[in-house]
Amino acid sequence: MSFDLPRNVILPVDAIDVRLDSGPHPFERDHADAIAENWRRETAAKPALFDGTVVLLSALSYRDNRLVGRCHAVRYSTFMLWRSNRQVPGAEHAYAHAMLVAGDNALVAIRMAPHTVNAGRIYFAAGSFEPTDFRDGLVDVDFNMIREVREETGLDLSGATRGRRHYALSTASGTVIFRRYRETASADDLAQRISAFVAAESEPEIEGPVIIRNAADLPDGLMPHMRPLIEWHFASEQGSNSNVVAYLQ
Repeated sequence: MSFDLPRNVILPVDAIDVRLDSGPHPFERDHADAIAENWRRETAAKPALFDGTVVLLSALSYRDNRLVGRCHAVRYSTFMLWRSNRQVPGAEHAYAHAMLVAGDNALVAIRMAPHTVNAGRIYFAAGSFEPTDFRDGLVDVDFNMIREVREETGLDLSGATRGRRHYALSTASGTVIFRRYRETASADDLAQRISAFVAAESEPEIEGPVIIRNAADLPDGLMPHMRPLIEWHFASEQGSNSNVVAYLQ
């Protein structure tokens, strides 16, 4: 299967069959010394880094609106070495975004805190898939989305209105699976709640909320994959065809 899916287009996703393989990822198995050396450099630069467990793909494909893949639990230090050279054959990263849509249709994203790997970068609250995000070996994407949003912002999206389906955007840097989560509160109200949560945390993961009110409202620090997601949201809200949209050409 390896990696067989269209790149640089937003794809509708009706089913996600990504499973956790109990075996080691070949990249981690074959690069132990390089992983350890890179981790020493990473933690010297950012001592707050924690070598927890995340997952790394060894295969992902897209057919008939379905994502099918295989991943393996790896140490975060393994992911960090892969991150330094994303063109490594046989290994890719997937992650999920709960696209937070306020009652006034603005998007609410976050800016990452200075002590994090993505310091100052803006995207929707998210994190890598972890073994806890799997049910009977199958990834539960919405569980991951809700968990990450709660951990980073304090918001509980379990009662929010979910979009009818997921979507995916795969680029050279990874594959993001996303879905709209609609709240009735205004963007300003959501931002105030997030800011209060951040202020109460001893070591928050994020610097604070970022409100995006239209497709031209692109703040400094925006991660490259975010622009097509923002444009897709506002274009599809205006009635444009959002099933498959080309970007990043």
